[in-house]
Amino acid sequence: MVILRRASLTSGLECDIAIEGGVIVAIGERLAQRGTEIDCTGCTALPGLHDHHIHLLATAARRRSLDLGGLRDASDIAHLLATASPGSDGWIRAIGYDERVAGLIDAAMLDRWQPKHPVRLQDRTGALWILNGRGLALIGGGSLPPGAERDASGHLNGRFWRADQWLAAALGGSPPDLAELGNALARYGITDVTDAGAGNDNDTARILGSAHLAGELPQRLTVMGSEELGCGAGFIRGALKLMIDERDPPDVVELARRIGRARRDARPVAAHCVTDVELAIYLAALSIAGGARAGDRIEHGALIDRDAISVVGEMALIVVTNPAFIHARGQRYLEEMPQDRHHDLYRAASLLGSNIQVLGASDAPYGPLDPWLAMRTARDRRTQTGVILGGTDRVGSREAHALYGGTALEVGAAANLILCRGQWKNILADLSADRVALTLIGGSIRHQNGI
Repeated sequence: MVILRRASLTSGLECDIAIEGGVIVAIGERLAQRGTEIDCTGCTALPGLHDHHIHLLATAARRRSLDLGGLRDASDIAHLLATASPGSDGWIRAIGYDERVAGLIDAAMLDRWQPKHPVRLQDRTGALWILNGRGLALIGGGSLPPGAERDASGHLNGRFWRADQWLAAALGGSPPDLAELGNALARYGITDVTDAGAGNDNDTARILGSAHLAGELPQRLTVMGSEELGCGAGFIRGALKLMIDERDPPDVVELARRIGRARRDARPVAAHCVTDVELAIYLAALSIAGGARAGDRIEHGALIDRDAISVVGEMALIVVTNPAFIHARGQRYLEEMPQDRHHDLYRAASLLGSNIQVLGASDAPYGPLDPWLAMRTARDRRTQTGVILGGTDRVGSREAHALYGGTALEVGAAANLILCRGQWKNILADLSADRVALTLIGGSIRHQNGI
């Protein structure tokens, strides 16, 4: 048994919390139970945080990749790639390329930047991979995915759209180490994660579930994915993930058919909706399929105009938003988006005001992993340079924190909780990961700092 002594609750009451078998078994003042005791004086106990949309394998792989995200000059990218050393698999892997640097590049451009080693480079959105000539030579002569792009002569030009799963299989190699990521998530106080890969199948789930069972990825794990995703050990099977891409939109009737199959499998559905068009396609498909059901989700909801809010509310859809993109990509939005649409970006207050359930997520590795940064951004809606984007959709600190809230602290609940230094009002004031002093998942300590 673990006893958290003298922990404050959000009410200000100081009490003890007893944990046994991964479950909270008692909460009260001066509990008589005995066990391993942790003095929590000066700390507030809170539910662990839940990242409701993350790409775990891609986030782990990012840690062994070149990050091009901050580069705005082609010569800087060329120098970085030319001087890079291949990884243990022989590849140079780069991420975060912004097409504003040199446009929509292809294999020929990559060959000019790095002709000696195979390169795979991902754009900033995660939708596109580009391989250089040496990389193309290694993918084999088998069947290609629909997203394999060809030039006017019918030759592969190096671009592969929405082809993560196919590339992983074609290139082989071992999956990235998830232990470092699991530790990083625990440092932020994240105790629950939902992997949102549209192509997740049994093989992907087996990798993630095995990492969870081995303790490398200690967070309680939900896996969304394709129709091929079944149930298994170490994870909860989540929604059918529907990839809707405005660049190559799906047939609405076929999308409705997939939704109908999910209904028969007793699974909710969750759709990638970044643009107005993608959201409209999803809403139309849901209507054809007989309407939304409990647990159906909009992933990202990057743009939801005022008229769409009422439709989303009538369907009782959950919106999973990524507020930290306002911080990370705010300058781009300022440059490329009309001011009258800033309020439509990653809405929160207007959705909550329409009784729509809103959940927070990182979309890592494509967005910042830190949930506390996301909370501050939901509250302040400030870009990195301090400009406010759509200020009327700001929420209060409590509402921002609730976007990531996990299981309530109550007797009988799973002991997925965190201790943060300071009183609740102080934690809300700065919403900083620096306050996370202890993270327990299933009653086991996964992060401890100064407590």
